Amino acid sequence: MFDSLSEIFSVLKQNKLRAIMTGFSVAWGIFMLLILLGSGKGLENGMRFNFRGSATNSIWVNSGETTQSHEGYKEGRRIQFTNEDYTAIKNEISGISNLSGRVYLYDSAPLTYKDNFGVYQITCVMPAFFGIEKMDIIKGRFINDIDIKESRKVIVLSQPIVDTLFDGDEPLGAYIKVGGIPYKVVGVFRDVMQRDERKSFMPITTGQKVFGQGNRIQNFAITTASESLEENRAIEKEVRHLLARRHRFSQTDQGAIFIWNTLENFRQVLGVFTGIRIFIWIIGIMTIIAGIVGVSNIMIILVKERTKEIGIRKSIGASPWSVIKLVMSESLLITALSGFFGLLAGMGVLHFANMILQSIAAGNPDINSYFHNPSADFQVAVTATFVLVISGLIAGFIPAKKAAAIKPIEALHDE
Repeated sequence: MFDSLSEIFSVLKQNKLRAIMTGFSVAWGIFMLLILLGSGKGLENGMRFNFRGSATNSIWVNSGETTQSHEGYKEGRRIQFTNEDYTAIKNEISGISNLSGRVYLYDSAPLTYKDNFGVYQITCVMPAFFGIEKMDIIKGRFINDIDIKESRKVIVLSQPIVDTLFDGDEPLGAYIKVGGIPYKVVGVFRDVMQRDERKSFMPITTGQKVFGQGNRIQNFAITTASESLEENRAIEKEVRHLLARRHRFSQTDQGAIFIWNTLENFRQVLGVFTGIRIFIWIIGIMTIIAGIVGVSNIMIILVKERTKEIGIRKSIGASPWSVIKLVMSESLLITALSGFFGLLAGMGVLHFANMILQSIAAGNPDINSYFHNPSADFQVAVTATFVLVISGLIAGFIPAKKAAAIKPIEALHDE
């Protein structure tokens, strides 16, 4: 084995520049394949980062205005959701795992603790909202069923609000005034998305009573029990039909309510990135093929230059298979070594780029929404290695076949 390797290196050393330039084309093909795949992965991760703040199988239902007359009602009528709509959706539609109504309180209720105050977004929700929008509870708990049933004056604050108002005091169990009314802090959370976290949550029943919202609900947040797009669409259709019947608007009136199905959007975006990955593999493989052609060409030249040597080998008993094995081994070695260096260079560049992005993201987390963790995983590396081996064998096959067909008498007379 060592003798064979020594012989191969000796032959390549005689054509050093030619071997290096040919190997570079293979290395460049693997390098570009990894860079393109890593970049595509970075864009896909950025897209997934945008979706990680809420469940991907969620449905968001917002009210609008009718654009069609229906059952004697004129167009332009504002649709207003109520608690009764919540009950109807919960009782009549199956396949829902989490359902929460939401009411927003914006500038009407400043938050005050001792001498500190600020105006923040307050969202009145139900306990199920915790399973819809992802957040990390740092201290305490989220809104629970007893809070809803008894309309308790409790509130859950984001960590940035706590940092601003409490000046190092323990927030859990403390009372904070919301619009002049004291509320007990029962939990502190951090937004998984790392967006503008200056928001808080209180029980929806409390917000409706204290802030004069009556039984009104501004929108619904839903997650389904299935990851199937078809089942999600069916539930979306049922919700539209139910609300159309209850509020007497046409089921075809797209302006009456607006429904955003995140799973449908998520699948559409994933489909785009699947197409991008296929395109990248095509481009990468075409680049590698160019390198294979170069390797094949140099092997043909080497076979031509070694015609007399091959003739001598065959004249003293070398079998055609041993000649084929020799030529294909040389081709495989050039391809494997070149591809290995291209693989290392590609992984190194991706790792270095990821370190730079992490450094930038520490000061500007929004960068993660566009490009995040560009990388080529182990499966890609294995696939690239497999492509390299096959490429080396293909590159050496034609020259090896040509070498095996050389007749000793003709080779010995070759000048």
